[in-house]
Amino acid sequence: MIDIKDRNYCPTLDEIGAYVQNPVFLKFCSEIIETYKCTPKIEYSCCSMEPGWNIKFKKSGKSLCTIYPRESYFTAMIVVGKKEKNAVLAILPECAERLQEIYDQTHEGNGQKWLMIDLEDLDSIYRDVLRLIKIRSTR
Repeated sequence: MIDIKDRNYCPTLDEIGAYVQNPVFLKFCSEIIETYKCTPKIEYSCCSMEPGWNIKFKKSGKSLCTIYPRESYFTAMIVVGKKEKNAVLAILPECAERLQEIYDQTHEGNGQKWLMIDLEDLDSIYRDVLRLIKIRSTR
């Protein structure tokens, strides 16, 4: 088992998947890779709030999402900026109540909301996150 906070060893996506111990993680990563033809970038973050390895997905230089691995689940961070805001607000009433709460409770700074969404099941929040990423990819 890897130590997700050991900056001296860069884990592979499969090793991170073994750490998470939830098949939804690798399914999510595969879906993003296949849909957007992008390569995951595994990076170590020294951020005091989230130190450790994370996975960034970018398309044409634009961030789609960042994944923070946990034990048994993972957190997807999606930025909703000025370009995405109206499209996200348009679909928000159709989204899971929990996602609406996350959106409403996330403070806006510099015209952006950095949504931190925990994923552990193939449920409505999972599908909503994919919709948010799609919006992000087209703006």
